[in-house]
Amino acid sequence: MDLMKRENERRGKFRFAMERDVRYKLAEDGVVVVAGSGQTIDMCSGGVAFVTEQPLPPGGFVELSISWPVLLDETCPMRFVVFGRILRSSSRKTVCTIDKYEFRTQARTFQASAATRGDGVLQRWVDGIRKENLRTGAAGA
Repeated sequence: MDLMKRENERRGKFRFAMERDVRYKLAEDGVVVVAGSGQTIDMCSGGVAFVTEQPLPPGGFVELSISWPVLLDETCPMRFVVFGRILRSSSRKTVCTIDKYEFRTQARTFQASAATRGDGVLQRWVDGIRKENLRTGAAGA
C-alpha cells in the first residue's frame, strides 16, 4: 500500500493510491446537472481525488459511487458511496471532500453509465446541509 504523505505536504491525513471505477453526480439547485464515470486516483479519510470526463465546479455538491475492492461475505460486490463538495478541479482531475459515506451492495457487473435516478438521496443530503447552514447562520446573527 502506497502512503502518499510527503515532507512538504500540508494535509493532515495520509492518502492511499487506489484506482477504482467511479460514477459521479453533481447537483445544483436540487437538480443533477452532470453525471459521468471515471477512475479514482487516491483517497484519504477526508477526501477523494478522481479523474472526470470534464472539470466540475468547485463548491458543487457531489455523490460518488466507487467500486470497492473487497467482497461482502466473500461473494457480494460492494460500492463505497461518498457525499461531499468539490474542492478543486483541473482539466480532468477533481478532488472532493468526504462529508458523509455509506457502503452499499452492488450488481455483479459494473454499469459504466450512471443512470440519473429520481430517488433524491443526493438532493436530501444537500437539503440537510443547507438547512443546517441556515440554522447556524440564524443562531450566529
